[in-house]
Amino acid sequence: MIGTSETPLRVAIIGSGPSGFYAAEHLQQSGLVVHIDMYDRLPTPFGLVRGGVAPDHDKIKSVTRVYDKIADEEDFRFFGNVEFGRDIDHDDLRDLYHAVIYATGARKSRRLGIPGEDLPGSHPAPAFVGWYNGHPDFVRWRFDLTHERAVVIGVGNVAMDVARILAQSPDALAKTDIATHALEVLRASKVNHVIVIGRRGPAQSAFTPKELKELGALEGVDVVIDPAELDLDPASAGSLESASDRVKKNLAHLADYAARPRPGARRIIEFRFLRSPIEILNTDGNVTGVRLSRNTLIAGEDGSIRTKATGQEEIIEAGLVLRAVGYLGAPLPGVPFDTARGVIPNVLGRVDGRPGEYVAGWIKRGPTGIIGTNKPDAGETVAALIADAKAGLLPDPPAGTRAEAEARLAHNRPAFTTYADWQILDELERGRGAETGAPRRKFTRVSDMLDALAEAKEGTSRPAR
Repeated sequence: MIGTSETPLRVAIIGSGPSGFYAAEHLQQSGLVVHIDMYDRLPTPFGLVRGGVAPDHDKIKSVTRVYDKIADEEDFRFFGNVEFGRDIDHDDLRDLYHAVIYATGARKSRRLGIPGEDLPGSHPAPAFVGWYNGHPDFVRWRFDLTHERAVVIGVGNVAMDVARILAQSPDALAKTDIATHALEVLRASKVNHVIVIGRRGPAQSAFTPKELKELGALEGVDVVIDPAELDLDPASAGSLESASDRVKKNLAHLADYAARPRPGARRIIEFRFLRSPIEILNTDGNVTGVRLSRNTLIAGEDGSIRTKATGQEEIIEAGLVLRAVGYLGAPLPGVPFDTARGVIPNVLGRVDGRPGEYVAGWIKRGPTGIIGTNKPDAGETVAALIADAKAGLLPDPPAGTRAEAEARLAHNRPAFTTYADWQILDELERGRGAETGAPRRKFTRVSDMLDALAEAKEGTSRPAR
């Protein structure tokens, strides 16, 4: 039986975000002897915790201390700067491991499908998030903040993050781990009015009360809502008594903002609900505004609440549009994929028709929940994997040894990084941040990471970039 000291259960995890680390933790706690190899296309681990959590949410990022403990176990290895499909492929995994868990998240952006969506000045909000967080994929993006008004389409936590970053004092952001290039642009920003647009009503908003409440604590920022925006349709009002605490708290915070006097702050975050974007407008190819359809809500026979256009339209003038309408998973070479849902098709984490292949996190269930949601999700997947192992249903890898896996990787991708390498980079980034009173100053380009790592290993000093 596999899972003993004589025949350890060998598992590859593709992706090093929260779902990948929680899967590793559950494997370590399974009672079997498990050897875990985690792969990531970036030299650094942690996925959206590093590249997606807002820089002013340092407490959320402290979850990486848990991941450090998982990585410290002898049964765990991290291989960074390794891209699945290029440096290691599906056939390699089947040769080397009893099982593989795909935990690659959702790194694409959903589209609105409206005219003008791809104009200069119209961007997916996840790209803006990656840009200010110093994600290597987005370091070269350019965001024009020379206009006074910006529109954020969407009412989830990503929308709250980007609105808060646009409106927040650069001096406050300088005390975070925000990317240096982003801080420089935000210091020169002329944006002073951020309008957040929701397709449905306030009761259907997806943000959490904590994210919403944070907006009201920003120094020098007014949160503005016309009280009429909070009038609930009959369907929403009728379901309010049985609504979740999240919905009730959100409505209470919104009502508080609507009742506040306006002291005339330098910057404004404004909420408008029951509006759908139907066109992004431009002059000479540059964004000048958004055309919106006014909506009403109707109750479906199944109890759902849907939007219906009223025929009324309005235009909001703006020079920047950020589309915070959701993430979408990306297909992996040689792995089944549901294009419509943006996930790998699965049942309880088992990839359909693929013995020994599993999935966890957003690429399993879609981009829902918070970081902690990934722990029980990964637990469900690992429970299925362990059950299959005990039932003898996992394939037997022909070259399944730890030495063979590292040798093959060293041949295919000699520049791979280890967790020890990440710890060196982590120390370097913290040292760079200490020079300016920030928790860290990130390396934002893969080449810079590898150069800094090489020089640190050689024991030579490296000037800050």
